[in-house]
This record gives sequence, C-alpha cells and structure tokens, in this order.
Amino acid sequence: MTGPLGHVETQRVVLATGDDPLVLRGGGRLDHVEVAYETYGELSAECDNAVFVCHALTGDAHAAGLHLGAKKRGWWDNLIGPGKPVDTDRFFVVSANLLGGCSGTTGPLSTDPATGAAYGLDFPLLHMSDLVAVHRRLLASLGVTRLHAAVGGSLGGMQVLQWVVDAPSEIDRAVVVAASSRLTPENIAFSSVAREAIMSDPDFHDGRYAEKGVQPRLGQKVARMMAHITYVSAASLEAKFGHRRTSTGDDWRMGPDFEVEHYLQHQGETFLDRFDALSYLYLTRLLDYFDPFADPWTAERLRSTATRFQVTSFDSDWRFDTAQSERMARELAACGVDVDLAELPSPWGHDSFLLEPPGYHERLRAFLVD
Repeated sequence: MTGPLGHVETQRVVLATGDDPLVLRGGGRLDHVEVAYETYGELSAECDNAVFVCHALTGDAHAAGLHLGAKKRGWWDNLIGPGKPVDTDRFFVVSANLLGGCSGTTGPLSTDPATGAAYGLDFPLLHMSDLVAVHRRLLASLGVTRLHAAVGGSLGGMQVLQWVVDAPSEIDRAVVVAASSRLTPENIAFSSVAREAIMSDPDFHDGRYAEKGVQPRLGQKVARMMAHITYVSAASLEAKFGHRRTSTGDDWRMGPDFEVEHYLQHQGETFLDRFDALSYLYLTRLLDYFDPFADPWTAERLRSTATRFQVTSFDSDWRFDTAQSERMARELAACGVDVDLAELPSPWGHDSFLLEPPGYHERLRAFLVD
C-alpha cells in the first residue's frame, strides 16, 4: 500500500579522523568529517537492496518522512516511502547531507581541529569526487558495498555521475534527473552574480561573519531570489501570479507590489533561516568546475562499468535544459554505457524534479525494478 513514512530521525557519524583523514582531490585534507544522514526501510540480509539519494544544492539529509514535532515532511517525500517509486518496503534508502553543507555534515562553518575556530574561507575548495568519497565512506560504515541504485536531481544527479566514474563497479542503476555534465556559461554567470552578492555584503567579513555574530543576510537573500527565478518556468510564474498587484489603481510604489515580487521576497527570507552563505559559495563553485568527461581517465573507467543510466530532463527547465542531458547521454554512450534518455513535459521548470509531472515517477519506478 502506498503511503507516507512515519517519524524519522537524522543520525550522525564521524567518517574521517586525524588517523584516517579525508584526502581531497585537490590535495588538501580534512582530519575530521562528520556526516548527517537518514535511512528508510530495511537492509536485506544479502545487502543488495540499498538505494542512495543524493540531494541538490540546498537540500539536506531529511529526504522523506516527518521529524518528531515538525510539520514539514522531507524534501522528496512524494518519491520515497512505502509503495512509492523509491519503495521503502523494497529498498533500504540512504540520504546524506553532503560534504560542504550546513545541515549536520562538515562544511566551512565547522570547527577546524587545527585552530579551534570555524574554517570560514580556509575550508578547502571541493571537487565532486570529494562528495562521492564521503558518500562511499558512509555506505561502508553501514555495511553496504554495492548499490542497487543511486538517485539524484540537479547537483544530486551530478554526484551520481561522478560516483560511477570514480567507482565503476559499485552501482547497478544510476538515476540522473535535471542535471548536467558541464555547466553552461549562463549557469556559471548566474552563480557568479550570486556569490558576488554574498561576498559584497558588508556583514560578510571575509567569511568570518559568525565570529562577529552577524550574517550576510542581504547578499544571501538577493542570491536566493535570483537563483529561484531560474528554478521555475515563465509559464509557471504566469499561471501563479500573472500581473497581479497588492496595491490598486495608481498607487504605485518603489518597494514590492506585484505578487511575484512578494513571492521572491518570501523565498529569500525563508532561505536565510535554513542555509549558510559559505556553504552556498562552496557548493556553487564546485558546480562551476564540474566537468568529468574532461578527465583523461573517465572514458576508460566508464568502458568497464556495467551501470545502467536513466537520464531525464524536462522541457520547461531552462537552467539545466535538455541539451545538457543530451550531451551527458552522448558522452556516456560513446563510452559504451547503457543510457535511457528522455525529455518529459512539465510546466514547472527546473523544480520539476521535486514535483510529479506526468510520467516522471512512473519512469523512475520502472527503472528501479526492471
């Protein structure tokens, strides 16, 4: 029977220490890495039913179910649960907050063991492979050596792609939704403006704002407002807001008046309560440099993989449009990888991967059980 998960809890585990540090692809190291994660369902005796969920830019470990005392369910609750496409009656699902995040996993606001203070901008720049390395350590701690599937949308899908490149024998099925294998100049430009807004805020203090007891709220709010526009479609904004205003007649004003303006103000304000500016800087920069098919070893590794890919895009997504999924699929196919590519219709733009456009959940469900 299909239904929602009940109460769930976020767990934490230390996955790197001074005796076993996380050596980063860029040459740096982290002597303490703690990870926040959640699990749903039960691991089979054969340990062959694990599905790893990789989250997008501002996600966290709470992908499904309900925290005790909370009102808001996990961010992918419509996809994960009993009888749902990622069926917790069938699969053991793991969702982790990624490295560099700000929801329980080590990131730039974490304490640097060498100094006793927050890393700030001394936190090392990350590569997608570093995120994957932490995911793999987490699975090893849970007794999982091979995944039935890895599933991710947007930045989550890019983690899935990198995982197969880094460990070609560890994943049976790779689900990549609304993602890219190399950001377009337009995408990099949007992220550059967002970072500039944050770093130019007078309260940024070279990344030491926490020590000052402040937060670069204005810059972070503007960054989120701009980014949110790119996550939705023109059609969805028109349908939801049209040209409606909160004032009437000739009562014109310089401040927010149109309903779409108030909506963006709300999106910017609520973002301040749940995400950190430094994590936003680090994770958007990581995306800019992501280009796995430029690595000389990628083709050879992918030629050895038996992983099957399902790549899905949405026709109204202009942030990571279908052309970017098509490029990824071509590169994979050129390496002999089995790829199922499809563009689905949706009115909701990039955010479609979090929603339920027609055919999307059915497509994913079929791939996981095929």
